[in-house]
Amino acid sequence: MKIFLTGANGLLGTAMVRELARHDAYSLVATDRAEVDITNADATHKAIVDARPDWVINCAAFTRVDDCETNEALACDVNGEGAGNLAAAAAHVGAGLVHISTDYIFDGTATSPIPVDTIPGSPEQLSTYGRSKLLGEQRVRSNHPSPTIVRTAWLYGHDGPCFPNAITRLATEGKLRKVVHDQRGSPTFANDLADGIIRLIHAKGTGNVHLVNDGQCTWFEFANEILRLAGIDCPIEPCTTAEFPRPAKRPAYSVLDLSRYESLTTHRPRSWQAAIAAYFDAAT
Repeated sequence: MKIFLTGANGLLGTAMVRELARHDAYSLVATDRAEVDITNADATHKAIVDARPDWVINCAAFTRVDDCETNEALACDVNGEGAGNLAAAAAHVGAGLVHISTDYIFDGTATSPIPVDTIPGSPEQLSTYGRSKLLGEQRVRSNHPSPTIVRTAWLYGHDGPCFPNAITRLATEGKLRKVVHDQRGSPTFANDLADGIIRLIHAKGTGNVHLVNDGQCTWFEFANEILRLAGIDCPIEPCTTAEFPRPAKRPAYSVLDLSRYESLTTHRPRSWQAAIAAYFDAAT
């Protein structure tokens, strides 16, 4: 089975390359922006037609959430129109499409795990990043007859900037004092997300799918577990989002319901605690 991957040098894309290499059943065309700029519809179409893949996995995105606030046109071009360009090209050659989306399309007011058919937030409730990713979902559905839209949250891994890396660095530098305790979600290891995407392809799963590590916590609770596993003695205090303002609005509640993923694959991701332990084990 031939896989065409965009965003191959990013945090998730790099994990996808590693996970796909473990399976003899797949051949991979791995591309990043230098090879395929998905905002260029003609170039994207040509690349997909030349490759003739069975599946396209779109890991290309503008993910610097705060930077999106001052770069809305670029965010919408990459996360929205670019995703649509790739979907149209995949549809043209009859390839399946996995498009990566986010919890940021929801308004954060839920109080229990969010099902896949939940109505997204209205534009004024979302950050620029959330609006651009929601646009991407809309363009993908318009341009591909049966896409697989995988929403994830709180992603971290070894191959790019992420929360565990920031926490350990700040603690080591003596700069970590407080961590937000009123945002709740499911920390997700990029390796586990990549594995789940491969399982979905194997199952030929389509439609909206939520895929995160199992369980939930706050950023404060996640930070404490990171410090414990890293063996760093750094007492921290909980704080509110209001005490730690950021340019982009963050959803207060980002726990995604896994039931559709589980029904498609007969697999449930490991707990976030087991995943972050694996993250540290792999780093040593």
